[in-house]
Parts: sequence; C-alpha cells; structure tokens
Amino acid sequence: MDSSTQIPWHLLQSFAAMTRHKSLSAAASATGASQPTLSRHLSQLEERVGHRLFYRDTSGLEPTPEGLNLQVYAERMLEAAAGISVEDTSDGPVAGTVRITASRVAASYLLPPMLQALRLRHPRLSVELVASDETHNLLRREADLAIRMYRPTQSDLIARKVAELPLGVFAARSYIARRGLPEHIGDLHRHDVIGYDRSTLIIDGMARMGMKVERSFFAFRSDDQVACWNMIRAGCGIGFGQVAIGRDDPDLVQIQPTLDIGSLPVWLAAHAELRSSPRVRRSFDALAEAFKAF
Repeated sequence: MDSSTQIPWHLLQSFAAMTRHKSLSAAASATGASQPTLSRHLSQLEERVGHRLFYRDTSGLEPTPEGLNLQVYAERMLEAAAGISVEDTSDGPVAGTVRITASRVAASYLLPPMLQALRLRHPRLSVELVASDETHNLLRREADLAIRMYRPTQSDLIARKVAELPLGVFAARSYIARRGLPEHIGDLHRHDVIGYDRSTLIIDGMARMGMKVERSFFAFRSDDQVACWNMIRAGCGIGFGQVAIGRDDPDLVQIQPTLDIGSLPVWLAAHAELRSSPRVRRSFDALAEAFKAF
C-alpha cells in the first residue's frame, strides 16, 4: 500500500468489515450500515486506489490480490487505532455515544428496558445497539461493550459474569388448547417441536435428558433464535427459550417449570482502556446491576 495514498478512515472501516464478513449483507448487519452505503464506500475506495478489490460471485466477496494487499494495510491501521485511548476520565456528566453488541435475542427481549433506564439516568448519552449473533471485536473498537453468552478469553478485555439465565420449555396457550399439555418430557414425541436447523445445540441438550432425536424430529426449524421464539408465540409448536423472557409473556405457558434443562451464562465485556471512560464505565455498571434481577 502506497503511504502517499490518503484513504478516509470510514472507507477503511467498511472495507475491513467486508473482508471479515465476506458479503455486503453480513457486513451491513455487523456494522449497522446499509448495504447501499457499503457498496458506495467500496466503489469510492476502488476508485481511489485504482484497483478492483473483490471478486463477486454467488458465494459472496473474495478479495483480489490488490484487495489482499489492502487488507493487510487496513488491519494494521485498525490494530493501531485500537491502541489509542479516545476519552479521558473526567467526572462531568456522562455524554456521548456507547456502542453495545448483543445477540439478537438479548437485544430484542432483554436489553430494551435496561437501555431505557440507562438513558433516563444519563439523558446526554446516546446508545447504538448492534443486534447480531456474530462476535464483534472489542479490541478493534467495533463496539464499546459486549453482552455474550460465553466467557471472553481475550486478555485485554475487562469481563464480568453478570447473570445465569435458566432455560425452559414453552408453548403458546393457543397451541395447548389445540394439542394439549404434555405431562412428561417424553411426551414431546407426540407434539410439534421447534428446533434449530444446522445447529445441534437443542439435539445435544435433548440427548442429555435421555431423548435421542434427529433434525427431522423438529416440525419447524430455524437457526435464528428470534424466529424460533416467534414461532413458539404463534402457536407453531413447543420450543425452548429463556425463562426470563417467557415468564413475562401472558400468551405463553412454561411446561414443567421444575424441569432443569440448563442455563445460559451472561458475560459483560469491555476493552480494558475503555473501561476507564465515563460513558463506558457507567454503562457497564448499569447493565451489570440490571442483569442481577435475573
């Protein structure tokens, strides 16, 4: 990469997202930008460097040799930027923007009331919520805070386990009125059950309970957990989800509430340097406190 070529920072960020996620749609989902915006950024970048940067086919985006060279440069710039502390630790009012990434389920059902409480407490704070099941890199400032259902392993992160969310078996009242309530977990063989498509997490969980099933066992299948949850609510069948979400839905019934089918740990993570930032520190502490309710 010719150091004399000045590339706007936002174009490098968009390019890096496209190289990591291999498609415009996935990069748009990860960054919160629209596909037309990313496409425009790519055109501007290719015009600026004078080379085509991606091959485009049905499988997505594949970097050209020039794209691979630029990728090395972009990654180096992102790593350098990640080491720069961007905010002091003054004791003034909390202001600015905090960018939070969480799974689609957490972002859709758990976080909205927490973020509303955070905003009421700090009215000068703006919140960007990235709802994605992909892992965003806090070390590269893709987000300030991350809510994850596993323990982060990167050494440069501040991480705290803030909750353990029990899982349960649920069905809509409309489904139970039509098909009846299973008395035992083994009765699921006589019911419509909602499960994942490619993921084996539910199959593995059922095996631990003594029920060996295959993918074809599920009447409705999707790897999108929000879609699965909405299928439960629509009365498509019996499914699995977080008790904290299901117990507040008047249209759902928890089947065998005493049945232990496991739980999901919740970890809150932030970059070690950003942890000293007032907006990030206050947001981190507020979310950690909110999750104690579970």
